[in-house]
Amino acid sequence: MGSTGETGPGRPGDARDRDSEGRARSARPRDGLGRPLPYDADGVPRQPEGVVRTPEETVAEAQRLLDEGKPFHAHEVFEDAWKSGPDEERELWRGLAQLAVGLTHAARGNLTGGARLLRRGAGAAEAWASESGRSLPHGIDVPGLATWARELAGEVEREGRAVDAGARAPRLRGGGPSGEPVADGK
Repeated sequence: MGSTGETGPGRPGDARDRDSEGRARSARPRDGLGRPLPYDADGVPRQPEGVVRTPEETVAEAQRLLDEGKPFHAHEVFEDAWKSGPDEERELWRGLAQLAVGLTHAARGNLTGGARLLRRGAGAAEAWASESGRSLPHGIDVPGLATWARELAGEVEREGRAVDAGARAPRLRGGGPSGEPVADGK
């Protein structure tokens, strides 16, 4: 790789893969499940990091991404909520991010990791709901999501094959295919 300005196949020499703070950040394009693609490939647009959204905007954006079969990107939306939201809701958003990552792994074919993260996310969201006394925070159907996650975890373990992320996307607000809020839950 010497002085030609190239640092890897298809990667320009001036691409440092660092953010403005100097932290490592892969500039490689990603597919819908967040897997890195070659530098010269067309990828799925990445979610911008650090976006502050209302809880309603977070749920709507995450649901859209889940429905499109992009749970990795939905996880990034939940991660923004966990990092920017009120401290008392951090564990809720962290649990939801784990559910999205669990679905990501199950869709990528990492069945053991996917099942583990689905169960961990279900447990974290349920624990938060129990401690807060809110089973439907912002209309999010925590009990329904926990059931969905555990059922999907069991399925991927039994059947031993990857799932279609879009076809298996959860309804964050329960109710039915429209995902309309069922209650405030406060």
